[in-house]
This record gives sequence, structure tokens and C-alpha cells, in this order.
Amino acid sequence: MQKNIQSTLSKVPEITALFWITKILTTGMGETASDYLAHALGSIPAVALGGIGLVVALLLQFSTKRYIPWIYWLTVVMVSVFGTMAADVLHVGLGIPYLVSTSFFICALAAIFYAWHKSEKSLSIHTITNVRREAFYWMTVLTTFALGTAMGDMTATTLHLGYFSSGILFAVLIAVPALLRWKFKISEIFTFWFAYIVTRPLGASFSDWASVSTARGGLGWGTGPVTLVLSIFIVIFVAYLSLQG
Repeated sequence: MQKNIQSTLSKVPEITALFWITKILTTGMGETASDYLAHALGSIPAVALGGIGLVVALLLQFSTKRYIPWIYWLTVVMVSVFGTMAADVLHVGLGIPYLVSTSFFICALAAIFYAWHKSEKSLSIHTITNVRREAFYWMTVLTTFALGTAMGDMTATTLHLGYFSSGILFAVLIAVPALLRWKFKISEIFTFWFAYIVTRPLGASFSDWASVSTARGGLGWGTGPVTLVLSIFIVIFVAYLSLQG
């Protein structure tokens, strides 16, 4: 009964197959949208626009009393866009290697998890029922997006796997938490966050593969068209989730 009450009050969605599909779509869309804006507007205006969009989305999300699909997923999209920009600024703007930025975001994520657990005694998303827990949740989400971006670019470029092979690698990795949960009964919280982190480089790798030029090992469809197609799919899935709710 307590878990049902918490689920009703929680401001995050139930974890279903549609959740994971929509999440992966947002990761891919955030990657290409960030690249498109950076090339169309320039790095500084793009980051400023992404930051404003993120702030507006977070204000909407925190102002609600319950989970509202379009507001929640708008926030996820803006976190995806801005998280990509944050990782790209470290590498492109400051020249920090992807291995270093990946390590930095891993440490940052560990610190957030530690502070969250120490404060709230749980990392379960079923307990996102007050402002402090929600703040920890969104800090975690933002950091996972930045980490995933750096991790995906590291495997594709630093390790020379290319975008498609990186996507395959992370598609295999995302099956690991499901296997750990099914066969070894590993903690639901651990396996959830494991999978959540991997969705970012998974979606970003395949969207990069679709958008970059053939000379870079991609399909050459362009960041604009790929962003548009992914956005349409996101809108369709969020509309369905809204009707289901």
C-alpha cells in the first residue's frame, strides 16, 4: 500500500518499456539538437539558449504537484540538450580529453548519489515526492546525460570504434542490468541507474551515426533532419503516454 501511495505522489513516470523507448529517443534527439544549434547559432548563443530552455522546463516541472507527461519529458529533452552542451564545452571549448571529462562526470555522479543517499536514505525514484528529492533526481539526470555524452564520444573517437560500433557496444551493455536483475536479483535501484546511464551513449551514438557525414563513418542525413524525425517520435510517444495517464 505504501509503495502504491508513493507511486501516485511521485513526480516521475512508471518504468515501462515505453519509458525506456522514449528515454532513448530523447538522448538521440538531444545529441543532434545540440550539434545543430551549435553550428546554426554558434557555441555561446546555443549554450545560452539551451540553458534558458532548461531553466524554463525545470521551473515548470518543479511547479507541478504530480507527474505530467509533457512537462516531465520536455524537461528530459532540455536536460539532454544542455547536458550534451556541457560535455562538448569541456572537450571542444576547453580542450579536455574525453577520458578526463568522462572520469570527471563519473566522480560528480558518485558525489551526487552519495549526498542523495546520505540525505534521503534511498535512491529510489519511487520516493520522488518532495522538492529536495526531486532536486537530487534532476541533478543526477543532468549528470548522467553529460557523462553519457562524454562516454559515447570517447568510445567513438578516442577509442576509434566509430559511432555505429559504439552504438552496438552500448546496446549490449544495456542488457547487462536486465540480466543482473533477472539472474542474480541485483538491487532494482542499482540496475535502474546502470541502465539509465547507458541509454545516453546508446541513443547518442546511433543518432550521431545517422547524422554525421559518410567521411566520418555516418549516413550523412544531417543533424537537422535527424533532430526533426526524433522530435516527431518523441511527441507521438509522449502524447500516447498522456492519454494512457
